[in-house]
Amino acid sequence: MRLIRDIAELPDDCRGAVIAIGNFDGVHLGHRAVLGQSAAIADAEGRKLGALVFEPHPREFFQPDAPRFRLTPLRAKVRLLEALDIDLLYVERFDAALAAQPAEDYIRTVLVEGLRVAHVVVGYDFRFGRGRTGDAALLRRFGKKHGFGVSEVAAVNTTADGEPYSSTLIRTHLREGRPGRAAELLGHWWSVESHVITGDQRGRTIGFPTANLRLDDCLEPRHGVYAVRAQILEGEDAGLYDGVANLGLRPTFDKQEVMLEVNLFDYKGDLYGRLMRVSFVDFLRPEQKFDGLDSLKAQIARDSEDARRILREPDRAADRFTITPLR
Repeated sequence: MRLIRDIAELPDDCRGAVIAIGNFDGVHLGHRAVLGQSAAIADAEGRKLGALVFEPHPREFFQPDAPRFRLTPLRAKVRLLEALDIDLLYVERFDAALAAQPAEDYIRTVLVEGLRVAHVVVGYDFRFGRGRTGDAALLRRFGKKHGFGVSEVAAVNTTADGEPYSSTLIRTHLREGRPGRAAELLGHWWSVESHVITGDQRGRTIGFPTANLRLDDCLEPRHGVYAVRAQILEGEDAGLYDGVANLGLRPTFDKQEVMLEVNLFDYKGDLYGRLMRVSFVDFLRPEQKFDGLDSLKAQIARDSEDARRILREPDRAADRFTITPLR
């Protein structure tokens, strides 16, 4: 996949694609319906498949002081889109100038003159341009004039309860401690990607060494203890490991910074500075304060046993939710 950040200066081989446009936060199954239709059109027309996303997320631009909400910061989003076999990923900077640009001007300058799109695919609720006045109907009018096709993908419903796939709904599940439900809508386990930082190193002294990660710019799920799968993304021991993790403020030690502390089962190596991806599989219990280290150690042992049991269950298998190429 080719990552493109400057749409103004494009080589010809990055123009004329079939392009899906959206924020695609989470790259959930509804997003994949939009991307899948784009792939089908691209294959039928013998064109490259592209996706156009905005960075930062427009909501971050308009509400910079709001709590973190993103399911997939850019690095995670790039990984997921690449796994879908997208040819071209256009990352357009969302700033004051873009926010103030009328929808008609955006179509003309970006889609027509810049990208020379062959076909545009959007979701049923896609809006763009100043005041969010642009929609699929406006795209169709310009498409007829400038010679590009437009497809609008209807809402995709879940099979269980008829709710439309929604980043908002997924965020709710995560904030309320339901990572399994979130994964059903995402089509993949929700995860945090970050580098391991140096912590208090207290875990080693009580027999449960942990890898400490900050959440950076992604959503903060419900605080508590989780069964997790952690992937070490670099080094000789790179691979997938089962584990248990605590997310929160660590009240036993009166901490004030939210931290994700991950204990990998059956792992003895050094993780400092390493890049890890931690997937949330199941919520075990809320975070709590203990009256001493002995009580904490006993509870961590129980948590570890619960996590091992849960991660052995068939519906928690690592490959239950997988990202497969669109083509």
